[in-house]
Amino acid sequence: MPRLALYALAVCVLTVVAAVVSFAQGHWIGIVWVLMAGLSSNMAWFYLRRAKVQRQRRTAGV
Repeated sequence: MPRLALYALAVCVLTVVAAVVSFAQGHWIGIVWVLMAGLSSNMAWFYLRRAKVQRQRRTAGV
């Protein structure tokens, strides 16, 4: 698994936890954490997919 994908996944997990804690305490700033979780999960998927495509290109010899 690519390192950037792991970092993005870790950020995603941490922001989800922060959002849950924020909403549990009654703070609306949790909306920002939810948006950051969405962004970081998209980044993780992007880096995973990019690594997969690069791996396929290397094995195909293109």
